[in-house]
Amino acid sequence: MTDIYQILSERGFVQDCTDTEGFRELTGRKSVRLYCGFDPTSDSLTIGNMVCLMAFMHFQRAGHRPVVVMGGATGMIGDPSGKSAERNLQTTEQVALNMAAQRRQFEHFLDFDGDAAAAIVDNMDWFREVGFIEFLRDTGKHFRIGEMLGKESVRARIDSDAGISFTEFSYMLLQAQDFRHLRETMDCEVQVGGADQWGNITAGIELIRRTLRKPAYGLTFPLITTSTGEKLGKTAEGAVYLSPAKTPVYEFYQYWIRVEDRDVDRFLKLFTLLPVAEIDDLVAAHAQSPDKRDAQKRLAFEVTAMVHGSEEARKARDAAEALFGGSLKDLSDARLRELFPDVPSVAIARGDLDAGISTFDLFVTAKLSGSKSEARKTLAQGGFYINNEPVGADKRTVTAADLASDSMMILRAGKKRYCLVRAE
Repeated sequence: MTDIYQILSERGFVQDCTDTEGFRELTGRKSVRLYCGFDPTSDSLTIGNMVCLMAFMHFQRAGHRPVVVMGGATGMIGDPSGKSAERNLQTTEQVALNMAAQRRQFEHFLDFDGDAAAAIVDNMDWFREVGFIEFLRDTGKHFRIGEMLGKESVRARIDSDAGISFTEFSYMLLQAQDFRHLRETMDCEVQVGGADQWGNITAGIELIRRTLRKPAYGLTFPLITTSTGEKLGKTAEGAVYLSPAKTPVYEFYQYWIRVEDRDVDRFLKLFTLLPVAEIDDLVAAHAQSPDKRDAQKRLAFEVTAMVHGSEEARKARDAAEALFGGSLKDLSDARLRELFPDVPSVAIARGDLDAGISTFDLFVTAKLSGSKSEARKTLAQGGFYINNEPVGADKRTVTAADLASDSMMILRAGKKRYCLVRAE
């Protein structure tokens, strides 16, 4: 078997392992089942979830079998790990809708056929029939309050102003029961997760040891932050989602383009499948000409292609290049709207455009010039642009041939004043 620990380590995935030597021996000897849990708190995963998804892909490529545990039961409560306050409880119906949407995203990343086939399970399937008294007798008796209070995820909440409710305090027992159930029924020997899951993972391993008398292992990934200390995927506009309905493809692409130079090496190793040697060469070349941002462009394309497909990644790349100096011709109406969401717009009659509209009248109508005489002066000085291309001094008429898309064109005066023209 491939040394998956070495692969993950050199790409920056490894934070802690409960038994490094045992884990390497186990994964080097046979195909192993491993799991990671996902709470259905939204109808879309975020790029923060991609750390585990990418690790799963490396595990699967090395011959191991990932198990996605969807929190149909635990999602009704919410994991307190890494949270400063208790989350709002969700309805059963909302959890079901979120899980259905997330399931389609997991199927995009993982292979569910073949020798290393992945699996998706819902922990409500085994919690649904468990009674409260039964749970306390069979699971709760194996936990000591002192040990639970010593877990970092619990201690941090107890010391906070928000505190922690008994509901969230019990979450650790539920996740531990997940691991025991999977170890017993699916021979799942490894649990992986973010560094904030360490306490929950070790609780499950201890429960397995006490009740099943079997070994189990845990591996955690670092909680990814940018070089400025911000949590990965958090922007002024909110989280960066994998669903294009929540984060448009162009915005998704731009998030990665804006990655700082100090982060681009690390993110290329974490969020793409490019070989490490190729990444090293790319980063070395980037260091020679950082102004070109070639490493960020490659990162943005690779991640966007993985999440949304190569065609959408190409469109996002072409749109970005067009916006920053290239031609805006041959883009779709939807792409132009994405590029210029806040630009003033004006509607003109399609028939008038087919017949030809005076360049001066059009720029005045778009409020990019105060009068025809001013427009003539600006045109003579080369200050007008249509679809980012300079308008020649001899151009007196604009027609449908000047549209960038089916029904739109972008006018610009000077460097920063834009208007989106819609032919209706």
